[in-house]
Order: sequence, then structure tokens, then C-alpha cells
Amino acid sequence: MDQKTVKLTAKDYKSDQEVRWCPGCGDFAIMNSIQKAMAELDCPKENVAVISGIGCSSRFPYYMNTYGFHTIHGRAAAIASGVKTANPDLCVWQISGDGDAMAIGGNHFIHTIRRNIDLNMIIFNNEIYGLTKGQYSPTSPFGAVTKSSPFGTVEQPFHPGELVIGAQGKFFARSIDYNVKLSTEIFLEAARHKGTSVVEVLQNCVIYNDACHAMLSDKEEKDNRTIILRHGEPMIFGKEKDMGLILDGLKLRVVKLTPGGFTKDDILVHDAHENNPGIHTMLANMRYPDYPVALGVIRDVTAVTYDQSVVNQIQKVQQSARFTKMQDLLYSGNTWEIKEDK
Repeated sequence: MDQKTVKLTAKDYKSDQEVRWCPGCGDFAIMNSIQKAMAELDCPKENVAVISGIGCSSRFPYYMNTYGFHTIHGRAAAIASGVKTANPDLCVWQISGDGDAMAIGGNHFIHTIRRNIDLNMIIFNNEIYGLTKGQYSPTSPFGAVTKSSPFGTVEQPFHPGELVIGAQGKFFARSIDYNVKLSTEIFLEAARHKGTSVVEVLQNCVIYNDACHAMLSDKEEKDNRTIILRHGEPMIFGKEKDMGLILDGLKLRVVKLTPGGFTKDDILVHDAHENNPGIHTMLANMRYPDYPVALGVIRDVTAVTYDQSVVNQIQKVQQSARFTKMQDLLYSGNTWEIKEDK
């Protein structure tokens, strides 16, 4: 049967390999979300390449029934860039942890984003080095007590969203591991975006940084501590949908919706497509308890991609090229015919 007539399911993207993440690890939920998104995209498995670096999250290619490449520490973005540029028709997913992407891989991370290569970068952020047994990472909060900072870190952490937007990123979104529905929705948006899509997933490491995002996943309070942003919708949140965001001068401000006070009409409407990154940066940087943490697609701006620019340049050069094949080049200029001396 022609594969095009067969509707793939999430199960079709699962490999036969035993998944060796710790029981309860947030990576399971993220993988399920990506597989659901791939099935909804209806992308043939042979057109998918999953590229990873080193770390717990980077075992990901083994568990996918697609093409994959488990590369070296911090170099996933470089390899993924080459894969996409060499074969623009592939759907490329890059899987990295917060350390793999933003420590040893930090240079590749920002330049892949700057170039706007059409691939999907998924950052599993558990604010710790899990595979190497619990050292602090570039996203660990200031003062975090870890195996490598027994008296607390004295470093300020990276904020992934701010880093992405500062590197001229055109797409940034954030999800949290337990919310499979939201993650699937975001991964679909990321895959449909033409350019570098960066999705930060707040992920729990049950062994070395358990409950690192507990304030945001608490059943009773999560709706009061997070806001799910959707393009074109007012920025309203809360268990009772009675809180919202307004712009007060040059700052965002949380207000309560009350009769005779602030109403829905006063609340900012999310514009993910706004080219100016100012509001997007403020949304990406919101931290509890002063603000709700923003989830959803925060920035989604159209721009020319690196890989398409390479294709366009090659086609343009070929149209005006003096030489169209190697034989023409070899026989150009002065040539000599060497005859055997008899």
C-alpha cells in the first residue's frame, strides 16, 4: 500500500528500543508530545531527522522510529544545521538539555538562531546536569546548592527566552512537561514555522533536581502562577480568569479584573507576530511571584531562512555561471595535448 494513503499515529514514531529514562522523568511526556505532533503533521518517517547532543535528553533519537544522530556534547546545533542545509526537504528536530545547549554548545546555539536555519530546537530545561550526576547548569537559579556548588552558586543564570530573542530569534515558545496537550500544540506551531523554532520545556529531573518547577505545576495554584499565551487573545490568567496583564509605562503590570475597575478591554492582546521584540522579551522574562510565568508561543515572526537563502544563491549563480559542468572548466583557458613520443 502506498504510504501516502496511510495515516500515521504517534505509535508509528516510537522505536522498539527500551526507554532508559528514570521512572517519573519529565522526558517521557515531552517525547509523547513530540510524537503526537509528528503524527498530526503527517510527516513521513523517512523525512524526519532527530539530532541530539549529550545528556539524558539526548538519548531521544534511540526512541524515535525516524532517522537520528546522537552527536557529541554541545554540537547538536552544528550537526543539525548541516543536515538541514544539505537537505532542505528534511524536517529536522534538535534535542538538547539546558547544559548541552547553553554551556558547551552556547556558541552554536546563538549562531544557529541568528542564521535562522529552518529547524526545531527543543530545550529540556531541568536547571541541572542530570546525566553527570547533579552539577549546576547555566539555568540553575542563583544560590542553588548542587554537587558542584555545595555552598550555593554565585552565578546569574541564563534566561533561555531572553537569550533566543537577543540572538535575533524569530520563534520562541515555552511549555512544561506535564502539559502534554499544550506541548503538542506548541510543537505543531514550531514545526510549521519557517526558520529556527526554539521551544523551552520546563522539565523535572526526579533524581537530581526534583520539584524544580513545583511552584508552576502545583494543581491548586498552577493557573494563578502561569499564563498561556495565544496570538490574538487577551493576556488573562488565573483560576477564575480574573487577572490580566497591562502595559504600565515601560513595564508589564498584573491587574485584577473587577466590576468598575479593570476590564477585559484594558488587557493587552498577545501579538506573537510583532517584529519589535520588546514585549516578547518582557513576557519571556516574567518570573513568579511578581508575574505569572508565560507558557505558549511567545514570539513567531516571519523572516528569510538561511537554508532557503543558500538554495536561492546557488540557483542564481548557476543561471549566470560561465561554467555549468566540470568538463567546461577543465577545457577553459590554455590547454595542451600530450602525445606519446614514438
